Amino acid sequence: MPVSKVLIAALGGLVVAVTPVSAFAQSKMVGGAEMVASKTIVENASQSADHTTLVAAVKAAGLVDTLGGKGPFTVFAPTNAAFDMLPAGTVDTLLKPENKAALTSILTYHVVPGTVTATQLVGKIKAGGGTAMLKTVQGETLKASLSGSNVVLTDTKGGQAMVTIADVPQSNGVVHVVDHVLMP
Repeated sequence: MPVSKVLIAALGGLVVAVTPVSAFAQSKMVGGAEMVASKTIVENASQSADHTTLVAAVKAAGLVDTLGGKGPFTVFAPTNAAFDMLPAGTVDTLLKPENKAALTSILTYHVVPGTVTATQLVGKIKAGGGTAMLKTVQGETLKASLSGSNVVLTDTKGGQAMVTIADVPQSNGVVHVVDHVLMP
């Protein structure tokens, strides 16, 4: 089976498509905007209508320079809908200056050093007998596994997020869009 077919699946209307490494440098559409491979994670996320909450959180946490820097980083980027699933008032509370440390911890928990493509991640999961442990920039680990052909990330509290758009190329890494916010 070609690599491009490895992670094509639909669940609840969400489609995950993993491209072969040779197509990795191509841009993708996320949140109604073209994600340009020559732009940084922050530049691209700022264009996505689906990531306005994430961008606001990155700004509030003071992480714009970091995620706009050289990297490389692998970012598991929750959508606005993912943030909307948090208990009422959570996002507003986290965006307050006095909660910057907690917000920074949550955001950096979605970042893994280096570039990990979906193909590499699936390879790590298979090599790990069904799971791969990813050390985050925050310092704790995320557990990656497969549910059918979908990549699922499990946080330290047992919460799960599914990769809904994989391999969005950036000049300083790669973004995988996820459907839930992960909590350290």
